[in-house]
Amino acid sequence: MGVRKYPKELKARAIRLCRESDRPIKEIAAQLGIGYETLRWWVRRAEADTVEAGSDPATTDAARVAELEAENAELKRINEILRLASSFFASEIDQTRRWS
Repeated sequence: MGVRKYPKELKARAIRLCRESDRPIKEIAAQLGIGYETLRWWVRRAEADTVEAGSDPATTDAARVAELEAENAELKRINEILRLASSFFASEIDQTRRWS
């Protein structure tokens, strides 16, 4: 039995499909024309690489939440500045109309 080479794009797509889908690995492997054990090994290796790299999904999620909270705070600050500026300019326009 020879070793079959698969394109990197196919391997990445297959791993992504397994992670994002609720479908069984066997079904995805059959759809993509990949051996079940090959795909199962790719997924396990990708999970191990993720943990080894220190990007545990829980850690990644927590970092993303913190990033979104910081972005949300910044957007609230910007909205407050814009609200105050629009009030200021509206009052300026209102004053010029009174004098006309």
